[in-house]
Amino acid sequence: MQTDARSLTLSHEQALLVTLIVKLAVAAVLSTMLVRFRWFRRILLTERRDWPERLIFAAGLGIPLTAGVVARLLLHYDAADLTVSGSFLAGLIAGPYAGALVGASMGIPAFIAGEWGALPLAIGCGFAGGGLREICPKEEIWRFTPFFVTKLHQTAWRLIRRLAIDWQVILVTAPVLLELLRQAIGHRFPGRVFVLAPTNWWLALLVPLAAVLGVAIPIKIWNSARIEHRLAEQEQLLMTARVQALANQINPHFLFNTLTSISSLIRSQPETARVLIVKLSGLLRRLLRSQEHFVTLREELAAVDEYLDIERMRFGPSLVAVKEIDESSLDIIVPSMILQPLVENSIKHGLGRKVGEGRITIRSSRTAGHVVIEVADNGVGLPPTRMEAESQGGIGLSNVNERLRVIYGANYQLKLHSEPGQGTSARIEIPEIVAPERATA
Repeated sequence: MQTDARSLTLSHEQALLVTLIVKLAVAAVLSTMLVRFRWFRRILLTERRDWPERLIFAAGLGIPLTAGVVARLLLHYDAADLTVSGSFLAGLIAGPYAGALVGASMGIPAFIAGEWGALPLAIGCGFAGGGLREICPKEEIWRFTPFFVTKLHQTAWRLIRRLAIDWQVILVTAPVLLELLRQAIGHRFPGRVFVLAPTNWWLALLVPLAAVLGVAIPIKIWNSARIEHRLAEQEQLLMTARVQALANQINPHFLFNTLTSISSLIRSQPETARVLIVKLSGLLRRLLRSQEHFVTLREELAAVDEYLDIERMRFGPSLVAVKEIDESSLDIIVPSMILQPLVENSIKHGLGRKVGEGRITIRSSRTAGHVVIEVADNGVGLPPTRMEAESQGGIGLSNVNERLRVIYGANYQLKLHSEPGQGTSARIEIPEIVAPERATA
């Protein structure tokens, strides 16, 4: 049984409907592709654009739109022609001159092909979009939607009560009028302007609706990218603020504990107290000079050494510090002042009540894309209930745990292990980020 070839041929109405649907798909694909480029997305983020940015925007949007016009002329692929929507959209987003440039680039191939009305129409659409951009609030542009009709009664009531203009009505009406103008020119001067000629009333409604959607779809896609970028920026700012607050919390805590130690030595060992004050001032000067939230492990260990110098003045030779550092981990980036609270906790709760030599061991190693840092002592240790209270309620350890969680995520946290009479170890594991090499003169 042979299939009649005529049954596979679309009618004029069906072909026009398919063309309109594909036209909207082309607009969606093109806008999605453009927003993936960082330079194009950066242009969308600001409303004040200089001339180079406008030209870049016009070129980025105009070149593929012009290619669509050429595809219509050479391949008879009517769905690729977005003359009205494209030039109006360019003017609405980047201003009248950018819109006119995009319109001119789209109109020139059609003008050369004998469609003499295409060039002035396309340029006019670009200027129309740019003119609306100049007079309407910029955020109204990003709220562009053809579904304002669902609130048309509210719009009419607002207009009557407050004489307030609903910019959505104006913005949506503009491409409708431009498309109707093209239809009128196409019927009055056949062949001088490309038109999709509807043959019944419902297709006559769909053609201008497609022109509106050809503007609305790219705006929605680009606005979603703008909102996503702004949310990412806000999240980054929030994280920075939280890290700053936690860093500001740890410094007063360290200062308070050190001053308490110095005050206990002023009467009994004034010379030792004087030396401690000098060392403390040097450490504080270093902390004030550095405003960075992240340092290399090498720099963090140097800060710990300065703190240990202060504590050795109190404990004397009974305090021993041992380092078992993997040399390849010294350039790993770590949060600033992340080890000092761990060392301080070992001295205060592990070695402060220990009789005999107190030993603190600082270890580091790299494994599976992470760096593991451990601070262990041979102190008196802590029972499970006391260890949980210290990790959750103590300023130093809870601060370290919170900073790890804020910076690296909920899966990264401080891990404590303690055995009464044997000692305590504090272990952190963070992603491996190596500091870039610094240029030398």
